Amino acid sequence: MKIGIIGGGNMGSAIAIGLAASGFIPATDITVTSPRRATLDRIESKCPGINTDTDNASALRGADVIILAVKPWMVKTVLEEIAPRIDFRSQTLVSLAATVSLADFDTILRNYSSNRTIMRAIPNTAMAVGCSMTFICHAENADPERTQPVVDIFNHLGTAAVIPETQLDAAMALCSCGIAYVMRFIRAASEGAVELGLYPDKAKEWFLQTMRGAVELLEATGANPESEIDKVTTPGGLTIRGLNTMEENGFTGAVVRGMRASVKR
Repeated sequence: MKIGIIGGGNMGSAIAIGLAASGFIPATDITVTSPRRATLDRIESKCPGINTDTDNASALRGADVIILAVKPWMVKTVLEEIAPRIDFRSQTLVSLAATVSLADFDTILRNYSSNRTIMRAIPNTAMAVGCSMTFICHAENADPERTQPVVDIFNHLGTAAVIPETQLDAAMALCSCGIAYVMRFIRAASEGAVELGLYPDKAKEWFLQTMRGAVELLEATGANPESEIDKVTTPGGLTIRGLNTMEENGFTGAVVRGMRASVKR
């Protein structure tokens, strides 16, 4: 399988680097295009053997799957450029644009082909290390022989789940935006630890291990997070005092409101 990636920004480069590192697709079967040569040079330095070009047409030639990794406001312009060159009968188009729906794609592409497979994928930047949670949606009548290879691609970049498009915004808020929320929590916890007297590098190292432990524990036991919290909160203890102080300052409410704000309105 050959992959063409249009857009070498954070998401596009993460896909290219992650796929090559996984061994699922050789670097020589991946092409990345970007108008910025410096961006392509950076990708080449991390992923020797990959094909790069400033001409988007290069990403189309011989590709089985074309991944559109450009900002939402660029989608229409880029599609109008590449659509005449896409063989929609054999090439599958996958968009990473968070706010461009399948219906939007149908409107833009209605003059090019009625027999086409368009998919949306919402990953996160942990693709670069094979740990993304990616959500995929497609039309109900899409051919499984065309859609399954795309699911396979993202399963080699972490874990992929196929969901209805109506759930995509909520899933994006939870996991695509969510990776930034987790990073902010790590930073906040580290800053608190430094104020209490720990060195920054050690604070981050130790808290990352604590987060790994929490994840492993929940995955191994299948427990609800609240039941695990109960195990470490004793009457009059320090943990419940800290949790109550966080809640008094709006911890849970802030998280919920942040997720709501991340959903397209």
